[in-house]
Amino acid sequence: QSQLAESGGGLVQPGGSLRLSCAASGFTLGYYAIAWFRQAPGKEREGVSCIGRSDGGGPRTYPDSVKGRFTISRDDAKNTAYLQMNSLKAEDTAVYYCAARPYAYCSGYESRNYDDWGQGTQVTVSS
Repeated sequence: QSQLAESGGGLVQPGGSLRLSCAASGFTLGYYAIAWFRQAPGKEREGVSCIGRSDGGGPRTYPDSVKGRFTISRDDAKNTAYLQMNSLKAEDTAVYYCAARPYAYCSGYESRNYDDWGQGTQVTVSS
């Protein structure tokens, strides 16, 4: 049985930073492309970053809403992925999810392309 578990969320002031972690158990994360998604109240889930397999060069993608502020990374030896979030804004408030698919590349942010999902971690940006 495979599992992803997010951690690192919390309350932060505008302009602050957080680092989220995504730990995999029951499978080898190094064989998967990894994405981070978020869902705010009343809004649909949206992708905020993705990284391909390390043996394919680990290509990274970001939507315009987070480009220059968020950075995705992975540590295959630790079976863990990360999302570094800087210069946080109130509109970044959401539940953040990690997802994985057993392919080399991300192929966009369509939820149906990702097989394994974590339970999410809450990020709240407020004064």
